[in-house]
Amino acid sequence: MRTLVVLPTFDEAQNIDEVLRRVRAALPDATILIVDDGSPDGTADIAEALSDELGPLEVLRRKKKSGLGSAYREGFRIGIDRGFEALVEMDSDLSHDPAALPSLLAPLEEEADIGLVVGSRYIPGGSIPNWSLHRRLLSEWGNRYASIMLRLKVRDSTSGFRAYRADAVAKIDLEHIRADGYGFQIEMAYVIARSGWRVVERPIAFIDRVRGTSKMSSHIVVEALWLVTWWSLRDRVLKRRR
Repeated sequence: MRTLVVLPTFDEAQNIDEVLRRVRAALPDATILIVDDGSPDGTADIAEALSDELGPLEVLRRKKKSGLGSAYREGFRIGIDRGFEALVEMDSDLSHDPAALPSLLAPLEEEADIGLVVGSRYIPGGSIPNWSLHRRLLSEWGNRYASIMLRLKVRDSTSGFRAYRADAVAKIDLEHIRADGYGFQIEMAYVIARSGWRVVERPIAFIDRVRGTSKMSSHIVVEALWLVTWWSLRDRVLKRRR
């Protein structure tokens, strides 16, 4: 499948060289698109300098930090417009192992009704080394809450390591996917599933970043929980009353 790997970046100069080399090793024929939100540490420059060696590789420079969801929406639109068949999203901080990319893409090639493959920490074979019990329970219960409220048969809907069938993304309205962070991941899985596509999971190991600073915050977590509650109310309760 013609595959576009979308990598949002902001201040990932310490990681970008390694992640690009490992993505290229895993997917020799894929196109890599860096969506950089004006990183002051020169992330975009480092990526562009590697394009001759590692190409096909492109850098989309944005003027300011506009959020993870916005970066993926823009990257996905580019992929759809250019006729790519698979769209991959993953972090640029090496928390997602590029070696797992072929296993995420394989189901899309094997079964035509699959719209999304989620790299899951919470199915057999998945793992989160070095997470505290508190952090793991918060993540697991957040995912369980989303699954119950949205009737979504996905155990790790907040995972940001995934592969979409481009046709599935093309048939939803990306302009109405407004959430960011964890909320974006949940919303995309929810909308894809409600559109009639199958969503499947494949096990991954999630490794905490070693270099650089995490971009996630408590605000993003609270936003995701509120959005899940609202989507459930909107689609299950208000719709019935109408």
